[in-house]
Amino acid sequence: MLKERFFKIRGVVQHYAWGGTTFIPALVGISNEEQKPCAEYWMGAHASAPSMLQLNGETIGLNTLIEAYPQEVLTGAVVDKFGELPYLFKVLDVREMLSIQVHPTKEEAEKGFDRENEAGIPLHAPNRNYKDRNHKPEVMVALSEFWLLHGFKSKLAIEQTLENIPEFNIFSTLFKKEGIRSLYQLVMEMDQAAVNTILTSVVKREIRAKQNGEITKEDPGWWAAKAYEEAGIKGDIDRGIFSIYFFNIVRVQPGEAIFQKAGVPHAYLEGQNIELMANSDNVLRGGLTPKHVDVPELMKHTLFEEVIPEIMTGNAAREGELIYPCPVPDFGIGKIELVPGGTYSAVANSPEIIIVTEGGALVNNTMVLKRGEVVAILPGLEYHIQASGNAVLFKAFVPV
Repeated sequence: MLKERFFKIRGVVQHYAWGGTTFIPALVGISNEEQKPCAEYWMGAHASAPSMLQLNGETIGLNTLIEAYPQEVLTGAVVDKFGELPYLFKVLDVREMLSIQVHPTKEEAEKGFDRENEAGIPLHAPNRNYKDRNHKPEVMVALSEFWLLHGFKSKLAIEQTLENIPEFNIFSTLFKKEGIRSLYQLVMEMDQAAVNTILTSVVKREIRAKQNGEITKEDPGWWAAKAYEEAGIKGDIDRGIFSIYFFNIVRVQPGEAIFQKAGVPHAYLEGQNIELMANSDNVLRGGLTPKHVDVPELMKHTLFEEVIPEIMTGNAAREGELIYPCPVPDFGIGKIELVPGGTYSAVANSPEIIIVTEGGALVNNTMVLKRGEVVAILPGLEYHIQASGNAVLFKAFVPV
């Protein structure tokens, strides 16, 4: 029987090349004298990087606590449905563009994982697509102005792009005749020499336009230029550049959110956000990355349809709380804003993880949470969060 019902937990910083060097260290209170890229801060029980907590004078992982007390930490309903903490909570700092990527459905993840196991591909091999048997829907809430690619533009918008960029004119006939899938398949499977021929002149022109102030972040050319203006064009051009022109460029303001379902191609471009996803690391990549790219697998799972990005502003729930609706059973996310002297009260119906992103707070009159600190709350606990000044917190939960 667990006496304690809420714990301060310490997450894990992930040092991916695309991350910034200052935002996450400043948030969670660590030094970064080496100026290592700090891309993500993981809060959860993922086996590869579990959050740590203190219990009976020992430091243990949240995953270890769950293994020892599954019913108390997760609830019977969550154990029966998922067998684990079904979500992974993160803070992201995106300095450079992330890979063009798609996430598989649960059914396809199970097939892919079993297939790669049977083929004898080690779990942590760089050429492995499926790290687990789970889907990876995800939601992000912006902490700053945030830019991303999300789904294919309308057919009319793609048609205009093909007409407006001289090097892309050669694709117009195919696109008008056969649509998005055939166009994307052509550029993603094209011989690298042809990719270089088409994109080198495009990127050089966009770099000049960006440096002359002729284009903005609303234009695909701005991002194509950003990818190459610092280092210059050396060797092959990444075919992922095509995706920047064919996908929606979306700007999300602080407090706004966007959900990414299975099959929707996307890539984060720039900014800081809170991200919540199913507890999975399955990513099928198509470019703009030094990591493993598997175009046939990406094509197999991509939704080749027009997408109108749906930006969520949150629905009012309890006083001071906004909930961003997510159409999956694995996770839910809320934003809590407190004014000086304000209190947020709730009963945890599932395991909850809460991070303070602005200000500070007091939990049940006993635990002080400073900016960047995180608390895990076990199911059944009635809790109160008070703030002496303005405070912003984000809460992950399971919508049981």
